[in-house]
Amino acid sequence: MALFSDLKLNPKILNAIEDVGYKEPTPIQLQAIPAALEGRDVLGIAQTGTGKTASFTLPMIHLLARGRARARMPRSLVLCPTRELAAQVAENFELYSKNLKLTKALLIGGVSFKEQDQLIDKGVDVLIATPGRLLDHFERGKLLLTGVQIMVVDEADRMLDMGFIPDIERIFNLTPFTRQTLFFSATMAAEIERLTNTFLSAPLRVEVARQASASENIEQSVLIFKPSRKDREGTEKRKLLREMILNEGSDCKNAIIFCNRKSDVDICAKSLKKYGFNAAAIHGDLDQKHRMDTLEGFRMGSLQFLVASDVAARGLDIPSVSHVYNFDVPTNAEDYVHRIGRTGRAGRNGKALMISTPRDEKNLNAIEKLIQIEIPKIENSSLNIQNENRKEIQKNVAKRNTKGKPSAKDNKVSNRFSKSLATNQNEPTTSSEYKDEFQLPNFITKSFVERLSL
Repeated sequence: MALFSDLKLNPKILNAIEDVGYKEPTPIQLQAIPAALEGRDVLGIAQTGTGKTASFTLPMIHLLARGRARARMPRSLVLCPTRELAAQVAENFELYSKNLKLTKALLIGGVSFKEQDQLIDKGVDVLIATPGRLLDHFERGKLLLTGVQIMVVDEADRMLDMGFIPDIERIFNLTPFTRQTLFFSATMAAEIERLTNTFLSAPLRVEVARQASASENIEQSVLIFKPSRKDREGTEKRKLLREMILNEGSDCKNAIIFCNRKSDVDICAKSLKKYGFNAAAIHGDLDQKHRMDTLEGFRMGSLQFLVASDVAARGLDIPSVSHVYNFDVPTNAEDYVHRIGRTGRAGRNGKALMISTPRDEKNLNAIEKLIQIEIPKIENSSLNIQNENRKEIQKNVAKRNTKGKPSAKDNKVSNRFSKSLATNQNEPTTSSEYKDEFQLPNFITKSFVERLSL
C-alpha cells in the first residue's frame, strides 16, 4: 500500500499533508504526482471527488519551492471555470504550502482590481484565476505570462460548457511553449481532445475511472413524476421534493438540490424555507460575498440544504454531503455525473435522487447511456409517510436534541450566514402552495451542526 511518503515530495509538504490527516494517496494522485515531479505533461481524466486538486497542487508546490517570483510575472498559473472552484484551489495551496514561503494571488470577479494589482506587482509564485478576469488584467497591461513554468487547466469540460475554450487557447498562446502543462477533465469531448493534442506535449494519460462514470459509493434512484395538470407541475414537483427529503428521515444529514434554471433555484429555496427547511439558494446572479457566505454556511453546517445551479456548485469540495437531489433532469448528461459527484466523496457513501417528468425521457435515456447503467426507478406511492412514523421520528429526535448544543464557533458562523441571507434574499411570498400540510420532524428544522453534537 503506497503512502505519500513514497512519492518523493518535499518533507515540508509531507508534514503539511500529515497535519491534514492524509496518509495514502488516491489513485489519480499516485499516478499523476510522480509524472508531474519529473516535469512531464499530465492529462488527468477523473470523476469529481477523486482528489485531483491535490494531484496538481502538491507537485506544483514541490517544484516551485526553489526560485523567486518577479513583479507581474507569475511562475505558475491555474485556470478554473468558476470563482468558487478557484477559491477552493487557493485554499488547497494555502493548506499544503504553509511550511514554505510561496506567494499566491487569486484573480476572480467580484473583487477589486486594485487589490489584485497590488498582489501581482509584488510577484507571485502561484496565480489562480478564472479566464475572464485573467485576460482583463492582461489587457490592462498589469500582467505578463512569459514567466509561467507550470500551467494547470482544471475542470476543462466545464470550461467547454461555459464557452471558455477560445479564452483558454489564447492564454495557452501567451505562455511559453516550454511550460509544463497539467490538464484535468471529467470527460473528454472532441473539442477537449483537440485542445490537448494542440497544447500538451507527449502527456501521461491518467484515467482512474471510465469517462463520465459515477462513483460506486453513490446509491442512485429516479422517481418518474406526472403532474395532475400542466399549470400545477411546479407546485406538485416541489411538494414531491419535500416528501423525498422527509422520506430519507434523519439519514439526510445535508443535501445539495440542483435545478436547471436560476429562477427555479430561487423559487425552490424559498418554498423549502417556507415549510421550515433550513435552505438557501446559490447561483451566478447573486453577488460574490453572498455566494461565499452561503457556501461557508453549508460547509460549516449552519445551512442544511443548498439549492444550486450547475455553474455555482461545480467543483465544491465538501466531503460530507449525504444526499444530492436533482429537482430537474439535467439537459446535459455529463452534468448528471458532476452533480451526483458532490456526494459519496473521500470514500464515503452517498445517495442521489432525481425527479423525472415524461418530457425528460430523452435526457434520462442519455444519462443512462453515458453512465452505462439503468438508474433504479422508485414509486411515488412509496414516499407516503405515515403519521405514526412521523410522530416516532419527532419523538426520537426531540429526545436527542436535549443532549447537545452548537459551539460558540458554530454560532458565530451561523449568525454571519443568517445576516448575509437577510440582506440578499427576499422572504418567500404567501400562496396556496404554502399551506402547511406537513408537520416537519425536528431533524429538518434543527441545524446540521446541532445534530452533529448530539
